[in-house]
Amino acid sequence: MSVKVSVVIPVYNPGKYIDPCIDSLLRQSLPADDFEVLFVNDGSTDDTRERLEALAVEHPHFRVITIPNSGWPGKPRNIGVAEAKGEYVQFVDQDDYLATEALQRLYAIGHRNGSDIVIGKVASNFRGVPHGVFKKTREKCTLQDAPLYDSLTPHKMFRTEFLRENGIAYPEGKRRLEDQLYMMQAYFPAKVVSILGNYTCYYYSKRDDGQNAGSAKIVPSGYYGNLREVLDVVVENTEPGEFRDLLLRRFYRVEMLGRLSEPAVVKYTPEYLDEMCDAVRPLAEDFMDDGVHDGLGPVQRLRSTLLRKDDRQGLLRIARFAASVKATARLQDFTWQPDGRIAVTVTGRLVHGEDRAPLKLLRRDDRYFLHPDFTEGLLPAGELLDVTDDIGGYAGEISLRNRETAVEWPCPATFTTEIEDLGDDTCEVVLHGSGHVTSEAVKGRGRVSRGFWDVWVPLRGLGLVRKARLGADRAQHVDAACLPASLGSPARAVIPYFTDPHGNLTLDVARRGKRLATYLEGRPVLLVPGGRPELRLDLFTITATAQSPVQLVLSSGDTTHTLPAVLVPTEGRAHLPLPTRAAGVPAGTWQLSVRLDGAKNAPLPLFEVSVDSRGRVKLPADLPEADAELVARAVSRRRKVTVRRALRTVGGPLARRLPGRARRSARRLAARIIG
Repeated sequence: MSVKVSVVIPVYNPGKYIDPCIDSLLRQSLPADDFEVLFVNDGSTDDTRERLEALAVEHPHFRVITIPNSGWPGKPRNIGVAEAKGEYVQFVDQDDYLATEALQRLYAIGHRNGSDIVIGKVASNFRGVPHGVFKKTREKCTLQDAPLYDSLTPHKMFRTEFLRENGIAYPEGKRRLEDQLYMMQAYFPAKVVSILGNYTCYYYSKRDDGQNAGSAKIVPSGYYGNLREVLDVVVENTEPGEFRDLLLRRFYRVEMLGRLSEPAVVKYTPEYLDEMCDAVRPLAEDFMDDGVHDGLGPVQRLRSTLLRKDDRQGLLRIARFAASVKATARLQDFTWQPDGRIAVTVTGRLVHGEDRAPLKLLRRDDRYFLHPDFTEGLLPAGELLDVTDDIGGYAGEISLRNRETAVEWPCPATFTTEIEDLGDDTCEVVLHGSGHVTSEAVKGRGRVSRGFWDVWVPLRGLGLVRKARLGADRAQHVDAACLPASLGSPARAVIPYFTDPHGNLTLDVARRGKRLATYLEGRPVLLVPGGRPELRLDLFTITATAQSPVQLVLSSGDTTHTLPAVLVPTEGRAHLPLPTRAAGVPAGTWQLSVRLDGAKNAPLPLFEVSVDSRGRVKLPADLPEADAELVARAVSRRRKVTVRRALRTVGGPLARRLPGRARRSARRLAARIIG
């Protein structure tokens, strides 16, 4: 059978750090006959070769190629591509790992679109991730219509013949930015690029010895000499104009000004700062003209101006100021929605300094300027940094981030800007946002995995991006609205809570560490009036959620009896039907509790009940009752469901035998009966 994917992994003395990578390859959902794994052993001096060769004996789709040490992953990757039998090549680093369905999903989207490059969503617990690239799945795109330039790591899937036909290969030997050179050489000829944004495929994992690739301190002269080669590729493949400026601006902002920015630059020695500036300035002069400069955000434009003036102390000053800029987010409202989402409203600001003062703007004649307190001494006397045209660049987002795996998902949200007057011709920009947070499946992704999911609010303004945790600053009524929930099918506990001691909002999905009983204690338990006794718990749920099996516990002293029960989703809350008899339970007074979190965890105490000699259960007479109108709605809905099921079971087969006209009449009658 033909091989669909060749996984190429450069390997050098990985030790234990290759174990997650190997495990992830053995767990791939793509059948073993459909892919191969090429470990290119770059002259390892430990037992790597023997270990991998033993693995290859056990798993025939694994191969080991050993070469003399080249000192860098470029040559091993080139050899892997040359040896690959697959329709596609997927690059993986030895200390990273793939999600179980990564190869299957990436190959599927690439194969159906004839893609030259397939980019899978990534997660990292230590390095930056271009989340904007993965906001949505794109079946077909190119460098012209998608922000591919923000994703310049090689951990992607490439059509093998595309690489060979275009002569795309790594420079060999020790060097910096070889990944960026490789990716820019690949992006320009690529006719179709696909982005898989709804499934996290690739995980960068931080090593506890600090030896991840790229962690070594850079030598500025060599680093920026290598960057010049990347910029040459951009210039060779573009015409002067907005598109070229857009691409060059990315490298100016990230690789050049980014290394003269906080937090790194404030830690440089004076000598190292001089080395960096001496290496960066020639590139800026040769490539970064006014078209590139003018498209930067205000703070970056100021850095660019200082670099052009060779004002190195000015670069330090603006970096210290920018390092003090933080985002703040106030949680104004929290509401569970009938569809199982949480609606949140947020107010966001950029602040600075230890006292978190507003990031002030100066208003003059309908123009806005960065307040001169921030730019004094950096610009010529009397000159101000005009940011009027940058006000529209203020933006906010809401995202869910898994605390352990670092997987991040954007949440649908809209933000508007308001200019708030501070007096003395000064003002600040305030962002007002509303959005939805959910653990359940939505368009673009499935249910989130079990774990702790923190809520973040990234804010953008003046060319800065800052992220704030949501929740520590919140309106007083929010705590009462922050109900635990049971959602989905199968039902899972989703417990929103505020962390201790910081008070930040987190969702515990599927009881990662929190318990429903803890978060329901002290909340109302209401009796549903009517026939069979039933309790309404302050546990949010929705109609689409499956009934959840639980246990009722009757306890007296050291004696306990358990009875099976279920939680029934009813009008936004979980209802707990109670038995009228407790067979085998001796007469007396018993503490009634419900076990919501499994047999090993403490139950939620409800109240005392009495059991007579015939096993009949009597509830307290003073239980507060649920709202009668709500109960009526619940009864009506259940009756409709019962009638609908009966009509489908009994009437459905009969109606299908009727002629078309009669069948339509029968359906109209059924609709009237159901109401």
